[in-house]
Amino acid sequence: MDTAKTLARVAIVAWLALVSACAMQVPRDALLLSPQAAEQRERQTRKFDGVAEKQMLAASAAVLQDLGFTIDEGETALGLIVASKERSAINKADVAGAYLLTALSILALTPQEPQYAKRQLVRVALVTSPVAGAQGGATTARVTMQRLVYDNHDRILLVERVDDADLYREFFDRLSQSLYLEAQTP
Repeated sequence: MDTAKTLARVAIVAWLALVSACAMQVPRDALLLSPQAAEQRERQTRKFDGVAEKQMLAASAAVLQDLGFTIDEGETALGLIVASKERSAINKADVAGAYLLTALSILALTPQEPQYAKRQLVRVALVTSPVAGAQGGATTARVTMQRLVYDNHDRILLVERVDDADLYREFFDRLSQSLYLEAQTP
């Protein structure tokens, strides 16, 4: 009899969980693009006339490696390259402040471990696609960058999209140079 009561209770709890999950709604504006989305996409995308997609991927991988990135994943059939680069994020003033707060927390009898930014990981995703119907061939490339900052306990402190127009301009300038030099090589 106790087993029957337990099963009935479990069934009721499962039913209540299901009903409450169905009651949750996605906010209306969750899938709306921000007003800056078109501007960001324009910064992140370039069209290259007379360039085949495979040529674009090879040149892009070379540019990323020249910039110190490691190619993490690449899928030629999908026109995708994912790369990353790790750098120090240590700021001496932040570290000193973290240790000062730790010392003060010990005096207040609530000891805490110091926490400060230690390393950052910059991730780049590049997607290429051939332009349909372009005379002589053309390929578009879109590159997006993301920055993850980890603390001294290897926990994520910050995840942000890198939206610096100069960085995107520099990448595409280097890519254009690489494609030009590649075209000049017999």
